Amino acid sequence: MDVPLLRLEGIANRAAGLEAINLDLAHGECLALLAPAGAGKTALLRLVAGIDRPDEGRVLLAGRQLSGLAPSQRPIAVFDPDLPGGRTVQEAIAQLLPGYGIPARDRSARIARALTALGLDGFEGRRIGQLGPLPRLRAAFARALAPEQPLLLLDDPLAGLDPAPRRAFAFEFRRIARRLGLTILLATRDGEEAMALADRIAIIEEGGIAQCDTPRALYEEPATAFIAGLLGENNRLPGTVEWREEAECGIRLDCGPSVEARIADAGGPGSRCIVAIRPDRVAVAALPAEEMGEGALPAALRDTVFLGDHVRLLMELGEGGMLIARRPPGTRLPVPGGPASVAWDPFAAFAYRALR
Repeated sequence: MDVPLLRLEGIANRAAGLEAINLDLAHGECLALLAPAGAGKTALLRLVAGIDRPDEGRVLLAGRQLSGLAPSQRPIAVFDPDLPGGRTVQEAIAQLLPGYGIPARDRSARIARALTALGLDGFEGRRIGQLGPLPRLRAAFARALAPEQPLLLLDDPLAGLDPAPRRAFAFEFRRIARRLGLTILLATRDGEEAMALADRIAIIEEGGIAQCDTPRALYEEPATAFIAGLLGENNRLPGTVEWREEAECGIRLDCGPSVEARIADAGGPGSRCIVAIRPDRVAVAALPAEEMGEGALPAALRDTVFLGDHVRLLMELGEGGMLIARRPPGTRLPVPGGPASVAWDPFAAFAYRALR
């Protein structure tokens, strides 16, 4: 069995609220730590980098224990978006190489490889202070790549970009990372960014790893309502469990209708729960429920927003149950005051225990 490049064994840091973190990161893999602000993502990166020390546990790189090694002694590159504005791009990238023990004869070649990888050929002599947000970010990534260390740590690296260039660069860097075979530990609070960049995502909740899996597995089968909310938009309809059989249950929604769903972590009959269903899994028809078919629920259209690649519909179920649905442009949709109904596959809906 291959030894993982990075292994975290029972890592605890009480100041950051982290307890018993166990993770493996394979060679050439990107693993994203996903959680809201303050959950311990950055703290975990600092422990791996050696900036802070764990209260318990071990950090191993290629089977070698790193405890006792200063940050400068660890073969780890750390992304830093803050570049010296008065230096040229080449000077800024070269600045850190002596600290990694890179021989002077090899530095120019490493800088050139990093610049080419990030599309910065011809930018060597530009001053950092003269660069726009995206070229400046590219330079920061080039500086992190130039040492060519076994592990790269990224802490919310795209935070300084507007949404459109941020999304585009995430996909571009994904291609760069796979072409170069980089091994990356990424910390982010952005679920879309985590899914775009990572091979696996580890969700940090209440100081531990709540779930770790591929982006698709986490999106399609989140273990808790908290996790479902981190990865994409979710409808959350409160209700009470009426019956439970193996992996399925029936729920009476607070807004009136009864529905079925897969059991995630909901309790037994009588317990409060949340039914979660993603907007793209909700079918909408401009028909009465009895004409739409089995499992359809009567609804009323309350709002419509055209968003280019889809139409966002706000539907009301029963008494005050609000549900978002997404439909492709050009499809037949209900009109305010006209007949409407919604339906979804019970297998796509999950019943979670009610959030505290």
